[in-house]
Amino acid sequence: MSKSKNHFKSNKSTSPNSSAESKNGFLKKSKVFFNSEKSKLIFGLSSILFSVFLLLSFTSYLITWQIDQDKLFIDWSEFLFNEDIVVDNWLGKIGALVSHTFIYSWFGVSSFLFVLLTFLVGFKIAFKISLLPFFKTLKRSLFVLFWVSLLLGTIFHSELSYLGGEIGYFFSNWLSSVIGKIGVYLVLIFSLTLFLIISYNFSFDWLISIFQNMKVKEDILSEENQEEELVDSTQNIKTNAFRDEGIIEEFENKEGVDDDSSIDLDVSVAEKSTSSKKEEDYLELDIEETHKEDSQLSIEEINQKVKDFGEYDPTLDLARFQLPSIDLLKDYGDGSVSISKEELENNKNRIVETLNNYKIEIDKIKATIGPTVTLYEIVPAPGVRISKIKNLEDDIALTLAALGIRIIAPIPGKGTIGIEVPNQKPDIVSMRTLIASEKFQNTTMDLPVALGKTISNDIYIADLAKMPHLLMAGATGQGKSVGLNAILVSLLYKKHPSQIKFVLVDPKKVELTLFNKIERHYLAKLPDTEEPIITDTHKVVSTLNSLCVEMDQRYELLKEAGVRTIKEYNAKFISRKLNPENGHKFMPYIVLVVDEFADLIMTAGREVETPIARLAQLARAIGIHLIIATQRPSVNIITGTIKANFPTRIAFRVTSKIDSRTILDAGGADQLIGRGDFLMSSGSEVLRLQCPFVDTPEVEEITEFIGNQQGYPDAFLLPEYKDESGEGSGGGIDISERDSNFEEAARIVVMHQQGSASLLQRKLKLGYNRAGRIIDQLEAAGIIGPFEGSKARQVLISDEYSLEQFLSSENQSSNE
Repeated sequence: MSKSKNHFKSNKSTSPNSSAESKNGFLKKSKVFFNSEKSKLIFGLSSILFSVFLLLSFTSYLITWQIDQDKLFIDWSEFLFNEDIVVDNWLGKIGALVSHTFIYSWFGVSSFLFVLLTFLVGFKIAFKISLLPFFKTLKRSLFVLFWVSLLLGTIFHSELSYLGGEIGYFFSNWLSSVIGKIGVYLVLIFSLTLFLIISYNFSFDWLISIFQNMKVKEDILSEENQEEELVDSTQNIKTNAFRDEGIIEEFENKEGVDDDSSIDLDVSVAEKSTSSKKEEDYLELDIEETHKEDSQLSIEEINQKVKDFGEYDPTLDLARFQLPSIDLLKDYGDGSVSISKEELENNKNRIVETLNNYKIEIDKIKATIGPTVTLYEIVPAPGVRISKIKNLEDDIALTLAALGIRIIAPIPGKGTIGIEVPNQKPDIVSMRTLIASEKFQNTTMDLPVALGKTISNDIYIADLAKMPHLLMAGATGQGKSVGLNAILVSLLYKKHPSQIKFVLVDPKKVELTLFNKIERHYLAKLPDTEEPIITDTHKVVSTLNSLCVEMDQRYELLKEAGVRTIKEYNAKFISRKLNPENGHKFMPYIVLVVDEFADLIMTAGREVETPIARLAQLARAIGIHLIIATQRPSVNIITGTIKANFPTRIAFRVTSKIDSRTILDAGGADQLIGRGDFLMSSGSEVLRLQCPFVDTPEVEEITEFIGNQQGYPDAFLLPEYKDESGEGSGGGIDISERDSNFEEAARIVVMHQQGSASLLQRKLKLGYNRAGRIIDQLEAAGIIGPFEGSKARQVLISDEYSLEQFLSSENQSSNE
């Protein structure tokens, strides 16, 4: 009886929680429904249809209002449901009622602005395209709505009073009683002036310039009159003096010479001096500063730019891009673990029995079931040495007849000792389960990666941006390739192509070829490279050095912007605090993935290790992150330099304790059971995880889905690298390989004395990548100087004549 009472109390106590959970479930479902693409399309099209309805009913009202108005001053229910009442509005009774409410009862003809606003809202929701900046348009429309209503309500008091609506008519009468009708007009003029000043930066410079021009013209006319008088008097003096000396008569006797020509000569000289004087007096002097700093906008100007244009959205270049659907991933189970109670009891009894055989007593034992292994936590009796239990690892494995027994003595943060025992039937961790989880979907991490499930069956999401680099190692066939695919798929499911780019290096030429299809969306490569997946060792060295150049350029931009990280820089660029004309641009994250690092070390050695070490040391702040995988975890591959700069390391199963210590600086990787079972070391903490399984067909479907969508014209192009021999990343730029617009671009650069890609984009109507390649070619030709951060490159040829000589000499040398 007491048991049933307790059971009743338990149910009663948990009922509020269950109702709260059901309420939360309903809210989540509602949120998902309203955030779905289908719902947004329905709402958007409904709003567009409503705007058309308003337009037709308003237009019809202007024609039929006199016929329909008397019928509208009755109860609305009688008006709608009385079949004897007939209206002439194009959209029937509903159209007549709605248009009468908006125009007659509210704002008059300015209600047509509601047509514009509802159409803009619908178009934005349905098609994700902003025809006009919505909030700016909304604020301006609200002012115009009230202002026009008040103006028309003030002007029309006769039968056309509907033009201003009842709101305009009411406020006009009230203001007229307070400040008079003239005062109302003054308020209208003053408010319109304020609106123009605030919204459109209206100024009275044009009025001031008119008065200034009038004054200047008066001064010029007065000075011209004075100088004409001065010229006339001077000419008279000269003429009289010449006549006294008999010079004029002598000139008059000569053929082809007369008095007028000599006087005209003097006047022309006087005119030249006069015009010279006017230029000196009235032309403003432009002083060019020798040192220019980046122009700083005030807070008000910055806020105004954001209001006018909205924040910069890097995703608008591919506005219709859709992230992969969860349906592209296979479901290998619901993620729940399945282990029999009998197996748990047998393992517990054997562990206790083995410990008792060595006279080790325990006070408590607890089991935590994971997808691959079960953790048995034991609390030893007082006086038992931990090392004594640790030394029994092989004996416990023998007793349990299990592969991969691992003892954690003690468990960090707990006063217990852990014994990890593999399950007889391990469960597959489905990638779909991880991607669909609330933890992954709602994460605020910059580069979230679904690494798998912990020993307590919890989903583990890591932030690659905080690792900041990852070293993966393990024996052949233990899950490294699947782990790499899981990392890449995680990022593809979370980031837009404008936000992240991958540099994929695959010396084995078979592992990463699945990602060829997303070249124009997510991949980065050198300008002269045809294949997006880098397999040639020479290209790998050039690509790594090119990433170092990209890193240096990004740090220069961070310095110019006065920020420390890529996150701060992009936030500043999005809020329009950085000027693209000064070389600033939105920076995507770049993730370098090397599938077999050992092969590169053997073929290129220090040529590869040096740039990788430099990137690992410095590139974190500017958003370049490295993922390096190898199946040979030896000390000549994973050197001290590499380990020092890769604090986060993943070890799949290895064959010896030495390999485990090489990767993790700790043992344990040799005790793993394979099939995606791995240890992750981050600092002093070592965590055991089961990698999610994503099969090759799944990756193919995901890349196919992305590749079939509209992409960029080309992959993201890395800067060109020149080695010490002077050759570029592609072995130098041949004259025959120059862009067809090279010479025209050279003339534009020399004419403007400014070497920037943005200038070529505007003048030649080119894309950024092509303009950047031409800039590199101009630098290689010696026409412009090297990159200098946000400043424009120095132009090394001073005038167009020198440029033409330079181009002709180059053409002659190439023909020879």
